[in-house]
Amino acid sequence: QVQLVESGGGLVQPGGSLRLSCAASRSIFSINVMAWHRQVPGKQREFVAVISSDGITNYADSVKGRFTISRDNAKNTMYLQMNSLKPDDTAVYYCTTSFRGVKYWGQGTQVTVSS
Repeated sequence: QVQLVESGGGLVQPGGSLRLSCAASRSIFSINVMAWHRQVPGKQREFVAVISSDGITNYADSVKGRFTISRDNAKNTMYLQMNSLKPDDTAVYYCTTSFRGVKYWGQGTQVTVSS
């Protein structure tokens, strides 16, 4: 079993930055893929970014060039550095991973981009 806890969300002005963290309850060294998704009320949860155990990354077109996903296996933590934030980035951000065939989600952290 894996518990995931997100943190780092908040209110930021357009053009600002935030760094989200996702702390796992067990070693993530053996966990291949970890990802961030986001959801706006009334809309489907959407993919944001993914990172493999050897650091290969992929991003949604809407965040490419602005967001950076990373992981620190020694700290059992994944990160999402978000720069040049736009109002359209406002959402609840979730981290997710699969372990032994079971998909796990965190509780989410709210990101609000507004002036």
